[in-house]
Amino acid sequence: MSGDISQRKLDHIAISLERDVAMRQTLTGFERYRFAHEALPELRPEDVSLDTHFLGHRLAAPVLLSSMTGGPLLGASINENLARAAQRHGVAMGVGSQRIVFERPDTRASFEVVRRVAPDVLLFANLGAVQFNYGLTLRHAREAVESIGAQGLFLHFNALQEVVQPEGETDFRGLLEHVRAIASELPYPILAKEVGCGIGPATAQRLFAAGVAAVDVSGAGGTSWAKIEAARALDPAQRQLGDVFGEWGIPTVEALTACRALLPGQPLIASGGIRTGLDVAKAIALGADLVGLAMPMLGPATRSAEETEAALAQILRELRTAMFLLGVPDIATLRRSGHLLSRWDLP
Repeated sequence: MSGDISQRKLDHIAISLERDVAMRQTLTGFERYRFAHEALPELRPEDVSLDTHFLGHRLAAPVLLSSMTGGPLLGASINENLARAAQRHGVAMGVGSQRIVFERPDTRASFEVVRRVAPDVLLFANLGAVQFNYGLTLRHAREAVESIGAQGLFLHFNALQEVVQPEGETDFRGLLEHVRAIASELPYPILAKEVGCGIGPATAQRLFAAGVAAVDVSGAGGTSWAKIEAARALDPAQRQLGDVFGEWGIPTVEALTACRALLPGQPLIASGGIRTGLDVAKAIALGADLVGLAMPMLGPATRSAEETEAALAQILRELRTAMFLLGVPDIATLRRSGHLLSRWDLP
């Protein structure tokens, strides 16, 4: 497939929607847990509050519409639909990688549309950390945030995707020093995330020590970027590489619980294979401060703002229902409720 960066983004969207690129052998880990039902919840569903705070910002629900796309016209439409849903429901949003803007300035509008239609959302810019070894500078990081009116910057780490991607950039040396410099020089929160292979506790600890404000563990069990890049590759050896490593990574629950155990007071985002509001509830009960959604929102966002808003509304309804069935009135109580049982705990 084409090496043009705009076409690459279109390839990613098409492959994600049209092919089976989900992990099948590696599971998120949420399937190992269930909640202990409360037959006497002593409240009404409408009494349940999803309100929360993240990095000093109030959110109507502990949900992040995770970084997906931007650049080509379809990316602009997707970002607009996601932004309208985020604004409507009061959740956070991250844009896809903005590297394309520095190569194709004509794509800037596909990112700027977010703030235009969603003036109140907690918004995060996004750049690949490895690209700071290939020409990006502090100026680019600052511009990524300020050009879209974001309140922070995600730096994503995607070693497996880059090594499988035909156009991949694979010099990951010295990235922690780049993180340290960006976090110390820019007046915005810097967040770190993987793209579906997971961040373990020791790595998360190093990132926090370098100055990041939050870590998205982005674990395995959902979409496999190795499989996506394998589907793009023309070289049979490159395709095989993606197939062999298509199930690689730390499952989301393992990454989340290990990071929370080592870093009890640090802000953590759980993403990777989150599909329902029940998954969101489990992630919060396991220690997440915020929960990221991508694939469940991508299909609706390619079609219309109305479908995107409806898809997000359904996930929030599922979260609220889970809390109602636990007799839990708010997110803070869900975090300490003790209603989540592993299958080994079940009678």
